[in-house]
Amino acid sequence: MTPDAAKACLTSPGPSADAVHALLAEVATILLANGQTSEGTRLALIRLGRKFGHDVQVSVAWGVTTIQLDGCRSAQGAFTEPFGVDIGRVIAAETIVDAVCGGRMAVSDAQSALLAVPGRSPVSLLRFAIMAAAGAAALGVVFGAKDVATLGLITLIAGAGACLRRALSHLSGNPFLQPFSAALLSGACAGAAMLLDLGVVHRLVAACPCMVLVPGPHFLNGAIDLVRGRLPIGLSRLAFAALVVLAICAGLLIGLALTGTSFPTAGPTRAVPLVLDVVSAGVAVAAYGSFFNMPWRALPILIGVGMVAHAVRWASLAAGASVPLGALAACLLVGSLITPLSDRRKLPFGACAFACVVSLVPGVFMFQAASDAVALTGLGSAAPPSMLVDLLGNIATAGLVVIAMGAGLIVPKMTLNRLSQQPN
Repeated sequence: MTPDAAKACLTSPGPSADAVHALLAEVATILLANGQTSEGTRLALIRLGRKFGHDVQVSVAWGVTTIQLDGCRSAQGAFTEPFGVDIGRVIAAETIVDAVCGGRMAVSDAQSALLAVPGRSPVSLLRFAIMAAAGAAALGVVFGAKDVATLGLITLIAGAGACLRRALSHLSGNPFLQPFSAALLSGACAGAAMLLDLGVVHRLVAACPCMVLVPGPHFLNGAIDLVRGRLPIGLSRLAFAALVVLAICAGLLIGLALTGTSFPTAGPTRAVPLVLDVVSAGVAVAAYGSFFNMPWRALPILIGVGMVAHAVRWASLAAGASVPLGALAACLLVGSLITPLSDRRKLPFGACAFACVVSLVPGVFMFQAASDAVALTGLGSAAPPSMLVDLLGNIATAGLVVIAMGAGLIVPKMTLNRLSQQPN
């Protein structure tokens, strides 16, 4: 430790180092727990520390984030498990940071305000259920559903799944129970529809309610951490997201198995008209924005970006581009537009960007690959070669689309951050 740093440890102006440490730890916990990027959290803490004349070093990790002031040997840990995504809480915490840095709020008042942020109510059950149902139905339209029966059943299952998830949230804090249970319900209902021969598109009835469960922001935040060289937290985020997807797949397949059915291999192949495709994408964006507790005033911007992005994808596919290439084109646009928006408004990039491209998620390919893997394991050496080919094809398609989406969203963000010298 340098003499200047040692002196700063003892003579820092303003609030005591312990008070500043406590304030920074609370901010870090709220931001990371509700979907803010690691870099966005680090910059908020640095800005807050500088307000009181401290040089802040932050090491973000899953479990405990270490915060150090002025190179002092003593450091404080902030308990962090970034399971959730709540844009409203991120905005509230960032607003408090801005108020403190602007001299409009004292440290004691900021600490009291921050303690109230985790208690902010999530989106209401009615809005949550309605938007889950609307989002799943919109994805059904995007993927080719055109009959009222199919869309109606998707709506009912997704709405019931949302109510189930909210009920379970009051009973258990396990992050995998909710998506597993909602997917289980979806699988059982889709299987019952097959047995009753309701005349619906069974593939979409099974898949669409589960697609609204995919933890896209965690994938994006993890990928951003890896690109920035934060391997431990990046790998932890990706592992968590992968486990959630595994829970969704398991729930869906178990639900189907309970009715003696399997994931349908056939689905609609019709081209969706541009206007219908774009409008449905906008509904899906609104749904995901609601899941993430996005303020109403900010939703129109995300909806507009998502609709334009889907129009770009539609035009790319109509011109003969592959599915991954179409996703790449759409995500490049979203990454370029959402980066300055999230920087300016202190919004979590992962949640906002994923909300705009949720309709591009290759959920059907992922669920089909999981079903094929289970079937292949059951048949063993008796499985026909075509089953292995189908499995590898679904894995390759889903993987390429996910990679294209990640690259399309992250490359513009990193490039624009580098040009502005204000990464977030």
